[in-house]
Amino acid sequence: MTENSPHTNPDGIPAATVVVFRRSPVGGAPELLMVTRSRNMSFAGGMAVFPGGRVDHADFELASTLASDLADDEVAHRVAAIRETLEETGLAVGIVGDVTSETARKARDLLLQQQALAPVLETMDWSLDLSAILPFSRWFPKNEKLSRVFDTRFYLADLGTGAVDIAVDETENTKLYWITAQGALDAAETGDLSIIYPTRRNLERLAQFGDFAEAADHCANFPSKMITPFIEERDGARWLCIPDDAGYPVFAEPLDTVARG
Repeated sequence: MTENSPHTNPDGIPAATVVVFRRSPVGGAPELLMVTRSRNMSFAGGMAVFPGGRVDHADFELASTLASDLADDEVAHRVAAIRETLEETGLAVGIVGDVTSETARKARDLLLQQQALAPVLETMDWSLDLSAILPFSRWFPKNEKLSRVFDTRFYLADLGTGAVDIAVDETENTKLYWITAQGALDAAETGDLSIIYPTRRNLERLAQFGDFAEAADHCANFPSKMITPFIEERDGARWLCIPDDAGYPVFAEPLDTVARG
């Protein structure tokens, strides 16, 4: 991933993250793809997160060549979401073309060599379906104490049965797995997973959905909006809060419990 981009917001590094759904092979709640980041990573080291990363200069360049009713900035974020998912997990989401386990592996190898999605699309004779990457939320924790602040757009994508191969990118992540939203929350409570505040709030929201269709309907009722956590005093205690009209079932938590799990 490119360290610097002329499109970088001076107040935050543009990033994109994808929550990939698949139908559970045993029925029940949909499963979500999560990765555990290497403890050597400067951001969220050792934490369980969704695939994603910063938006590169090449993502903006590709976005400028695509015909879309969306703003170039939004297109670039969706391009980054597709690229990062392929790079980190081996899954080709938001792709139109001959996508199999074999072609996805080939595309991932090429992406790791080229460090850009455009030559991969050309070589594989693939095109992008940007509508398959559904806006979910946008988190921008403005905090002057942090050395790097990410302005991250979260997206949803539906894999269906999930009958494809996945493989961890060992340069940034140590583990790759399917888990339900509630399962991840339960694992965080027992200490089996460590999650950061935005991930916890997003998992609580995702746990409301019985399938991807429900999630898509929810997004239609609660369009993606900027989430900037803020501290509020309540009965002498400090609470970390988010807006209460963004579709999140939990929008406030005592500050002294935020770091758990």
